[in-house]
Amino acid sequence: MDMYEVPVPNQEIPGCPPGLEYLTQVDQLLIKQKVELAEALIGFESNNKYEIRNSMGQDVFYALEENDCLTRQCCGPMRSFTIHVVDHNGQKVITIIRPLNCTACCCPCCLQELEVQSPPGNTVGYVRQQWHPFSPKFIVSDENNEPVLKIHGPFCGWSCLPDVDFEILTMDEVTQIGKISKQWTGLLREVFTDSDNFGVQFPMDLDVKMKATLIGACFLIDFMFFESNN
Repeated sequence: MDMYEVPVPNQEIPGCPPGLEYLTQVDQLLIKQKVELAEALIGFESNNKYEIRNSMGQDVFYALEENDCLTRQCCGPMRSFTIHVVDHNGQKVITIIRPLNCTACCCPCCLQELEVQSPPGNTVGYVRQQWHPFSPKFIVSDENNEPVLKIHGPFCGWSCLPDVDFEILTMDEVTQIGKISKQWTGLLREVFTDSDNFGVQFPMDLDVKMKATLIGACFLIDFMFFESNN
C-alpha cells in the first residue's frame, strides 16, 4: 500500500453505506482540487478533479466531475454537474448531483441545491441554499428531507479574504459543531486557476451520511463562490 493512502476498514458497520466506513474514524478532511494545465494556460474549463485527504495528508477518496465540454464552457460555474467520489479501487462510493438552476442572488426562487447518494442511487442527504440578501446560507437535510444542520457563511465583503469560514450549526443556530474553510492556495494558483482547497470539520460521532453530505456541500460552495473563469 502507498504510504500516502489510508488503510480502509474491512468490516461492515451497521447503518453505514458501503465504502464510507473510514468516515466513522475522522472529524476533518481536506479537499484539494487538482490544477489542470489547460485551464491555467488558456482558460479552457475542464472537469474538476479533487483529492480528499485526512489530517495526516493521506488520500482517502478521489472525486471527479462528469460533464460535457459544451456545458462546462457555456455555463461556467453555474453549470449542473455529477461528481463521482471513488475509493482507491475505483469503486464509486458517493455520487453528488447538482441540477441546473439560475444563480440570480436577488431572487428567492433561484436557489441552488444538490443531492448526495451513497452508494450511487441511494439518497443520503440534500444541501439547499437559503435565501439571504447579505450572507450565504444553506440547509443540510437527511434522506427524508428532514433538516438536520445549517451552514452559514460570512457577511458582505468576505470574498476578498484569503481564508473564508462557513459555520456548520445546529438547527436552532445556537451551537457551532464544525466548519467548512476555503484555504489560501498561493498567489499563482489563486490568480491563474480556479483550483481551490477546502477543509471540513465535523464531530467524530456525526452520522456518516451527514459527513458525506457535508463533503457535497464543499463542492457546491466551491462552484457557487470560488469557481471562476480566470
